[in-house]
Amino acid sequence: MPALAERMSRAKPSAIMVVAEKAKKLKAEGRDIISFSIGIPNFLPEAHVYEAAAEALKRDSGAYGSNRGSDALLDAFLQHLSEAGFDGYERRNVASGVGAKHVLFNLMYAILNEGDEVLIPTPYWTSYVDIAEILNAPQRLLHCGAEQNYKLLPEQIAAAVTPKTRVLLFNNPNNPTGMVYTPAEIKALAVELKRHPNLWVLSDDIYNRMIFDGLQYSHLVMAEPSLRNRVVLIDSISKTYGMPGWRVGMIAGPPEIATAMATLNSNHITNLPEVVVAAAIAAYLGSQNKPQVMCEAFEAKRNEVMRTLDAIPGVKCPRPQGAFYAFPDISVAFGRRHGDSLISNDIDFCAVLLEKTGVACVPGSAFGEPKAIRISYTCKAAELTEGLRRMAGFFAELSE
Repeated sequence: MPALAERMSRAKPSAIMVVAEKAKKLKAEGRDIISFSIGIPNFLPEAHVYEAAAEALKRDSGAYGSNRGSDALLDAFLQHLSEAGFDGYERRNVASGVGAKHVLFNLMYAILNEGDEVLIPTPYWTSYVDIAEILNAPQRLLHCGAEQNYKLLPEQIAAAVTPKTRVLLFNNPNNPTGMVYTPAEIKALAVELKRHPNLWVLSDDIYNRMIFDGLQYSHLVMAEPSLRNRVVLIDSISKTYGMPGWRVGMIAGPPEIATAMATLNSNHITNLPEVVVAAAIAAYLGSQNKPQVMCEAFEAKRNEVMRTLDAIPGVKCPRPQGAFYAFPDISVAFGRRHGDSLISNDIDFCAVLLEKTGVACVPGSAFGEPKAIRISYTCKAAELTEGLRRMAGFFAELSE
């Protein structure tokens, strides 16, 4: 057969989905598996979302919709932004796509020329690197280890920017670490970013309503409004509203960016389905009780995870304050054995943990940090407790 395009040699499946599929396969084979792997919120939206979707089906027009997103969807998102403290955006500033991953791909496609550099704080969400690779954009990985609480420092930006640097990918609250930047930390980063006027900032904010400990949410645009003309906000209904399968992602940024998004949509997706748009509007404009309740539930689960991790000798985990992830440094296990199995790295650790205990985690190397693993704690409470018990027992059974 004829060859595929050269770019496909740079494309690879999501490392997270590989682990999730393996756990699913073992469970189907009858194994007692507890999955801490995939980052799905594991709750469903409230009834008014389904009611809106049902009504949309009844009045389905069968017609094409807007490439940018319907006016009603754009207005609902603008209200959502306003409630979060983002004022001054209009319809011309916003656009939609098939989930946050799709709008991120579109943004990078619209902004990056081949050879343009992308700054990626590390640990990173896996798709940041994957998309940059497909687009043949060199990545400069800015290592933010556990010793600096997995957070980017202004001096790292200053040292990394070159004439070829085009984009900074910034994620707050963070996946995979669950870390949340304080207002002072955001302000310091914003001040540094002002010094680099040719740098776009793609701000992945999809966990912005999952923040714990009463911490105030802060954003680069709030800290330095002058950055508004080159910071693009990325949001989604997936995490906040328990709707990852509905696939609605949104952006807010300069009008030129939103127009570029609509243009790209016109060439591949055309528009979001009417029923999906109706559900998204209902999620944004309806009761916000469920997201608040789930945020409180995730905070309680975070507390349980941290009690377990803090009690394991040698394991280090900066305390997450958002999203639903913990990212412990488990390198204390390297060079040790569990029975006959030698653990040399994070991949070995996750493979042996899954085989011996039935607990599935994602190796930290998938996120650019091979000393750690990611724990997604969205499973049922009883499963979380049992999975953590098994993990603690696994560490206790390691030998030199």
